[in-house]
Amino acid sequence: MKKEEVSLNESVFLLVILLAIIGTCIILLSMDPQIPILISIGIMIIFAKVKGFSWDAIHKGLQNGITPGLIPILIFMLIGALVSVWIAAGTIPTIMVYGFGILSAKFFLPSVFLICALVGVTVGSSFTTISTVGIALFGMGQIMGYDPAITTGAIISGAFLGNNISPLSDTTNLASAIAEVDLFAHIRYMLRVVIPAALISLVFFAVAGRSGVLSTGAKISELVDTLNASFVISVMTLIPVLVLFLSAWRKVPAIPTLLLCIAVTIIVLFIYHPGTGFLELSRLMQDGYVATTGVESVDKLLSRGGIQSMMWSVSLILLALAMGGLLVELKIIGTIISSVSGFVSTKGKLILTTALSSVGINLLLGEQYLSIILPGEAFKRQYDKIDLPRKEMSRIAANAGAAVNALIPWGVSGVFIAGTLGISTLAYFPYAIFCITAPVLNVLYGFVNPGKTNVLPRPRKRSPS
Repeated sequence: MKKEEVSLNESVFLLVILLAIIGTCIILLSMDPQIPILISIGIMIIFAKVKGFSWDAIHKGLQNGITPGLIPILIFMLIGALVSVWIAAGTIPTIMVYGFGILSAKFFLPSVFLICALVGVTVGSSFTTISTVGIALFGMGQIMGYDPAITTGAIISGAFLGNNISPLSDTTNLASAIAEVDLFAHIRYMLRVVIPAALISLVFFAVAGRSGVLSTGAKISELVDTLNASFVISVMTLIPVLVLFLSAWRKVPAIPTLLLCIAVTIIVLFIYHPGTGFLELSRLMQDGYVATTGVESVDKLLSRGGIQSMMWSVSLILLALAMGGLLVELKIIGTIISSVSGFVSTKGKLILTTALSSVGINLLLGEQYLSIILPGEAFKRQYDKIDLPRKEMSRIAANAGAAVNALIPWGVSGVFIAGTLGISTLAYFPYAIFCITAPVLNVLYGFVNPGKTNVLPRPRKRSPS
């Protein structure tokens, strides 16, 4: 059978069907995303065969889609192992005990936001921020009586704020590279949106924090006493955190950083618990830490981590990326983006279209890197045509690409957050204020900010020779 080109109408129709299936199953039926995405993959395979695509082409699409996710998946598994040994060695309990002594309950949420932003800028990774200090702050919020969803929103907002302006962040570097602009010029330009979005987020969490505390004193005292009795609370247990920051400062990649942190944490664990056997350690890293303090709230809070805890997330990421690979191989994404590129003749429309493309690719592919790469490659020449700095493109790609990925239930970031903190994406969505406001402000600036060319330049008249 001869392969036929996929038309624009067919591409749009197929996307509407896929999004309807996924949205209905997840939002209305409260299903886990794996099955509706698997159904969508089946529909696309049938569509591909009807259009004459070979099995080799279909397999190529699946493989190409999954390949970019292999490194993140390995990072997920290492983070699962890291979390379990950080709890066992006392690192996370120590952060919590010291945190209760420093942080005020009334200003807890804005403090969470600012701490995660600072850590995010320092380490250049939202995932690392969320899975380390984020877990400790999440537990503190539960004890203080805050809704876990709003605490998660504060953690995510801070982590992605830091990630978006960190020179160590892979997505920040990718956005500047795709736009072919200097990294620090890109970061400085990002601040024009990041600072207002950060202020809006800070005000929101300050207001929410003052009205959200249900109980504090007795529960906090009980928790601190339980942690002191059940874990080693010592400055020494914070050495792995120092190693994490030093590795970020030295620009060590994520995988060796995580392996080093795990190794250092194991040494700390053996120092304070010399009787820990190799089999016990391997089970700890594989299945996670199980707290047995006798206090139900603490046991539930600190029974987490392990490689197996990430397998739900891994299965979803593999399916989402496979679906994305098919959409790319069938040229459905490329057809739609190409069709709109000719209509973006003004500054506001171009920025809006770039943002919608990044958000759409996040929805369809669930992959933050492609949500930066594909719109960037499709539209960067158009930015040149209307004399608009490519820094505009890199900024909106980072905000509507990397940050919005955290809001997608089957996105790599959304899956990771839900798996790590145990809060569904739809639950924390309304409170991830920075991830919502940053792209919205970016689009609004495109329409109201004066001083830039807003229409296609008129062709210059040739001077007589």
